[in-house]
Amino acid sequence: MVSRGGNCRWSSPPAGTVYAVFARWSHSGGWQRIVDALRDRLRVRDGRDRCPTAAIIDSQTVPAADTVPRSSRGWDGGKRTNGVKRHVAVDVNGLLLAVVVTAASIQDRDAAHRLLTALRGRFSTIRLAWADGGYPGRLPVWAKDVLALPMQIIKRIPGSTGFHVRPRVWVVERSFAWINKHRRCVRDYETRPDHHEDMVHIATIATMTRRLART
Repeated sequence: MVSRGGNCRWSSPPAGTVYAVFARWSHSGGWQRIVDALRDRLRVRDGRDRCPTAAIIDSQTVPAADTVPRSSRGWDGGKRTNGVKRHVAVDVNGLLLAVVVTAASIQDRDAAHRLLTALRGRFSTIRLAWADGGYPGRLPVWAKDVLALPMQIIKRIPGSTGFHVRPRVWVVERSFAWINKHRRCVRDYETRPDHHEDMVHIATIATMTRRLART
């Protein structure tokens, strides 16, 4: 902060300094640890155990800016978008448990192997994972046999058209809406997928601190 003639104004630090701090926290897992601490406080405040026992997984495709290299972006034919996918796991309240960012060309079921492995590695207490119809086939069998993590696929209602609320799946869709309230997460600007993952962490931190401040 700089003071001139009794008036104060904020002076932003050099961009290189800001990036160096962000990258250092990213490398050390600092952003993830803050998410974990805030999520634990919210779960306890809401009368739940600190350790989650269930998760919901899903993915979201976002367009990539010109700064994103070809090696970490791809074309999602279903969404007709050139960019990246955010694969997330949340608890039953929609609070972030794990995030993996891949090129948008990666199929959900393929990226889910990484996501579920990360989820199991961080939470031994998880006993069930819900997912939508984009995760069929061998994934649930693999998750149960290899990770001891049963999966329940929630499919669309037969014959239904347009949008309808699906049990459990709506929770993670709401989490994506929370993330998209943050400008930096509407589009991918990062040259590294792990840095995009930490932008999701930062967006989640902002969401949770606001909720805690209201108590």
